[in-house]
Amino acid sequence: MAANRTDGPVARVLVVDDDEFIADLVLTGLRFVGYEVAIAATGRDALAKGRDGWADVILLDVMLPDLDGFEVCRRLRADGNQTPVIFLTARDETDDKVGGLRLGGDDYVTKPFKLEEVIARIETVLRRAGKGPAATTTRLVVGDLELDEDAHVVRRGGRRLDLSATQFKVLQFLMANAGRVVSRTQILDHVWQYDFAGESTVVETYISYLRRKVDDVEPHLIHTVRSVGYVMRVEDDRR
Repeated sequence: MAANRTDGPVARVLVVDDDEFIADLVLTGLRFVGYEVAIAATGRDALAKGRDGWADVILLDVMLPDLDGFEVCRRLRADGNQTPVIFLTARDETDDKVGGLRLGGDDYVTKPFKLEEVIARIETVLRRAGKGPAATTTRLVVGDLELDEDAHVVRRGGRRLDLSATQFKVLQFLMANAGRVVSRTQILDHVWQYDFAGESTVVETYISYLRRKVDDVEPHLIHTVRSVGYVMRVEDDRR
């Protein structure tokens, strides 16, 4: 169950990477800022999904297990598909960058990367393509819990909740990924902007704060998945 967003459709990104950790990290981060995301793990899967015209932009890893990203881009362009392509790769050689751009790529991001850079590149490519930045989300709803991103207000059952700025960010991240288990590391990465050097116990502390404020009524919305992380979903956990 995904959180209900009350704004219009968002930009759609096809993420192509055979590294499950990276693909999941990018997917979670892009969903957090409002993008709709699909995943492909092979070049052939990328071609199939890229050719159907669903994506507004393709984030394309170069090193794939079958067709490499350059070949995927070449075939898409040969088909007349002009969906913007951003190459995502560990290669940093100038020849590779130039070659990818000459094949029809629109930009190039080198691993390791910060998700903020990827998002900025996506927004730039979309504007260049005349599609503008992703639509700005304003409101998230999970059950009777509502979070207004613009007004910075949270209500449950119509009752306004008093949250600190960091508590708001943690809750926003959980709600943006409602129905999806997110790890402590992912929460640290996205809420503390990759710069937090502490232990993951800080996440447990903030989850505890939220449970006291958000889950003081039933049904409980924040659930622990042992040894994995947390998930927000509507589930009557009364026994």
